Amino acid sequence: MNEPTPEQLAAGEPKGLTPEMCARLRGETREELSVDADAFLTEFTPPAPVSRSGGARGVDVSSNGARTSTGGAARYRERHGLDDDGRRPERRQTASDARNPFQERGYEMER
Repeated sequence: MNEPTPEQLAAGEPKGLTPEMCARLRGETREELSVDADAFLTEFTPPAPVSRSGGARGVDVSSNGARTSTGGAARYRERHGLDDDGRRPERRQTASDARNPFQERGYEMER
């Protein structure tokens, strides 16, 4: 792709064109380039987004009490059983937690 000339950039940038778009402008004078930039904008302006109809699109984020990031973090900690520092509370180890689940009972090593 060709690099835009300074004249193309001067004509296109005030109109909001990117340098890639400015490189496509045609004309000999600054006025011709400016007219081409206007034509470029009218031809390639994206259409307005279609309005959505049919009601709600899901739960409103602010309706669950998490209006801020702090509220959302508190809700996350509450749901996942975390304390204020973000750590899980310590569990007491039971005898079943401490043993090796792959250990075979009754196996003895030969000497």
